[in-house]
Amino acid sequence: MIAFTPADLDRFLREDDGAPVVMLNLLRFRPDGGRERYFEYLQLAGPLVARYGAEILYAGDGTTPLAAEPGQAWDTVALVRYPSRRAFADMLADPEYAVADPVRMSALSEAVLQPTRSILPA
Repeated sequence: MIAFTPADLDRFLREDDGAPVVMLNLLRFRPDGGRERYFEYLQLAGPLVARYGAEILYAGDGTTPLAAEPGQAWDTVALVRYPSRRAFADMLADPEYAVADPVRMSALSEAVLQPTRSILPA
């Protein structure tokens, strides 16, 4: 899966408590230049991320899994902090994101976008 449905986004927003959310991105690239296209996407989406108050906390290449079932290795892992779930949705609704997203879609064969919230005391 690479994309989510409007129902998925509605469910995501119903859980918005206004607190920051860190999105775990697990990415698997298409073998025909997907990694390169994903970097094109980052060039397009980078200014949008900043505009909506988000911050890339970490991005790195996956290496051989230490403990995982076969097929659970990911090419890249990223953590992106958004000020709120609404900020993430607003970024997606931006007309400039409509230009960037097809590049993202063409780069990936599979992706997981897992919203997380801190379990540590503030």
